[in-house]
Amino acid sequence: MDITLAQCFIAVDDHDKALAFYRDVLDLEVRSDVSFEGMRWVTVGSPAQPGVSIVLEPPLANPNASPADKQAMAELMAKGMLRAVIFSTPDCDATFERISAAGAEVLQEPMDQPYGVRDCAFRDPSGNLLRFNQPR
Repeated sequence: MDITLAQCFIAVDDHDKALAFYRDVLDLEVRSDVSFEGMRWVTVGSPAQPGVSIVLEPPLANPNASPADKQAMAELMAKGMLRAVIFSTPDCDATFERISAAGAEVLQEPMDQPYGVRDCAFRDPSGNLLRFNQPR
């Protein structure tokens, strides 16, 4: 079997704030920005990985969702419990300095992990967990 990762999805509650973070702070390129039925999907990705994209989607991308389901998703998002993404970086400390200087919420400063990486962690503007790993 020959399979590769093409896309992953991150729920965001404010596409403009998310776009400013992923594009301007993380230097990801915008690949598409699509609106449909009152919802918006923005696709971003690293220029170094043209075949892999991150889709910034509405927290509940279903126009027929019940008010109770919408409320449940909003509560989970507020707690930062919906998504996580792990990025690879050649310099964890420099990545940490750049992202923290941009005002991102720091969850973990750079540290060596027993499983072979040096990493740090942040929350994006919607509360999603983002980790940045540097192989040791």
